[in-house]
Amino acid sequence: MKRYLIKNIQIVNENRVETKDVFINNGRFEKITNHISCPENVIEINGEGKYLIPGLIDDQVHFREPGLTHKGTIYSEAKAAVAGGVTTFMEMPNTKPPTLSKALLEDKYTLAKNQSLANYSFYMGASNDNLENILGIDYSNVCGIKVFMGSSTGNMLVDDADVLDKLFRNAPVLIATHCEDEQTITQNLALAKTKYGENIPIEMHPEIRSREACYLSSSRAIDLAKKYNTRLHILHISTAEECELFTNKIPLKDKRITAEACIHHLWFDARDYESKGNFIKWNPAIKDNSDREAIWKALLDGRIDVIATDHAPHTLDEKKASTYSNTPSGGPMVQHSLQAMLRFHSQGKITLENIVNKMCHDVATCFNIKERGFIKEGFFADAVIIDLAAKETVQTSNLLYNCGWSPFLGEAFVGRGTHTFVSGHLVFENGYFDESIKGQRVCFYR
Repeated sequence: MKRYLIKNIQIVNENRVETKDVFINNGRFEKITNHISCPENVIEINGEGKYLIPGLIDDQVHFREPGLTHKGTIYSEAKAAVAGGVTTFMEMPNTKPPTLSKALLEDKYTLAKNQSLANYSFYMGASNDNLENILGIDYSNVCGIKVFMGSSTGNMLVDDADVLDKLFRNAPVLIATHCEDEQTITQNLALAKTKYGENIPIEMHPEIRSREACYLSSSRAIDLAKKYNTRLHILHISTAEECELFTNKIPLKDKRITAEACIHHLWFDARDYESKGNFIKWNPAIKDNSDREAIWKALLDGRIDVIATDHAPHTLDEKKASTYSNTPSGGPMVQHSLQAMLRFHSQGKITLENIVNKMCHDVATCFNIKERGFIKEGFFADAVIIDLAAKETVQTSNLLYNCGWSPFLGEAFVGRGTHTFVSGHLVFENGYFDESIKGQRVCFYR
């Protein structure tokens, strides 16, 4: 493995920005200090005027393999991730077949070991009848358990009250939940079909997958977690009402209930359906501007703990489906999450330090990730060099997703990652990839 010395770089880490030299050796940050002389056989990188941040950790992606590889593969989506500064991902179980057994879970790890340019972890999926399988997993190297408390993609809805009670009572590790009440959604959809037939307008999406559906399900999950002191992490908060369910009165390391915001809920609101249509159809739905602002407020005051993407690609033909009901929810996001947040930074909405908190440090803390998420001597060298002046317009030609489209097409970003290190390997540099070394399986302090 090559060794690197990054000179005079502004390190954004643990709420400070300090200019230092960084020596990367044997896959780790070996030395971080002032004025390191360059040893022999070391590649020197001039970091003057640029920033070094820990590699982003995305706790919610759908890379579609196995079974749905026409939408995305572990190879293609992880490549897009590292180009966007994401060095570690946690991938969801609603593949085909769904990841509901230890054998199927380990099959995914084998795929990633051979294909992924980023570090990786995979959730164990929950269903109405696989509790024994869930309890038989070694969670020292598995990120957590995923529960769909509202169906989204696939057949993984957990709607049996007794099963949910047993799961929350016995879960040995973090439960990550998709919270939407299925009965409420079904009733709303029936009403919409009565009114519009098969021509339901996309603007009805946040009415069908409503704020009531989200709040009811999130409240239920929190009640169960409080009852059994379960470690609960609620994904993709989309409403102002849900933001009020969480607290900033407890340090993150001591929280038993945490929450996530997604890029699309921070960027878009219901007014964007007119121009973006099905390309911003996500579950939970993008809702009103007042919800977007409430999510921002909760993120900045510490009630919402981390930022992720819910990267969920579908093909262009699928997103151009003729009717609302035939159009799948989800979209690609992982290549541009950092650039989106740098846009918000340029607007004065969030500091670089807080971007690092919410996309690196706090994800590592939330999941108890071992030796990643911080720029510290002895930690794995997952890092991104950022040039805040670098310009890039999102075009089909520079997309790395298998699906070949993005809700950000045409967006002219200023600020991007120029270099991405994954476990000390410089995998991405100004548009070029070195794929000779793959990412690593993530371990956890458990």
